[in-house]
Amino acid sequence: MSRLFRILASLALMASLGACTTIQVDPLPQGMTDQPPADWSKRAARLTQFNHWQLSGKLAVRQPSDSGTAIINHWIQDGEAYDLALSSSFMGMGSTRLKGVPGFIELTLPNGETYRSGEPDALVEAATGWQLPLDELVWWVRGLPAPGGDFRLLFDGTGNLAMIRQAGWEIRYDRWQPFLTDYPPLPARITALKGDKRVRLVVADWQEQAP
Repeated sequence: MSRLFRILASLALMASLGACTTIQVDPLPQGMTDQPPADWSKRAARLTQFNHWQLSGKLAVRQPSDSGTAIINHWIQDGEAYDLALSSSFMGMGSTRLKGVPGFIELTLPNGETYRSGEPDALVEAATGWQLPLDELVWWVRGLPAPGGDFRLLFDGTGNLAMIRQAGWEIRYDRWQPFLTDYPPLPARITALKGDKRVRLVVADWQEQAP
């Protein structure tokens, strides 16, 4: 447990130091614009309302310390509460369950041990070795910037959201699909980059859930 406490302390310090940073205005990537299409506000509002859902797919993490993949058996989002079930042979993760709300997580390991923390990212890193921005991913996975922080949106030539830059991450939207008839197209493949860390999420299916 000493490793866990060290990580919690260091992540808390890093978060406090990073709170004052802002997004640098770099040159636009070729073929992209920061001018949103005419229907962006309507699209974003509809995606914000889409806050009770379930998806399945695959997650891949690559970072200097270790890399690996996991099957997303389900990611159920009920408003702010999430229930994420992963299975992987990587680093003995087995079947790992993450349940929580912004600022709190309960993590259950394959052996049944359960840990709770007010630092979700730090607890996930301590248990799996992976650095995942969980609170932001809930928004990024729908193609939206996370609230409460600076961000920059970039769009491609067809008017689709191509990139979000936020919290030191660059989130690239590689593919969109019309999974649900009542909502705009949803991300089917996302790549999130931060320094030498990469997280890729491939969504096989989206389903709307009853509130």
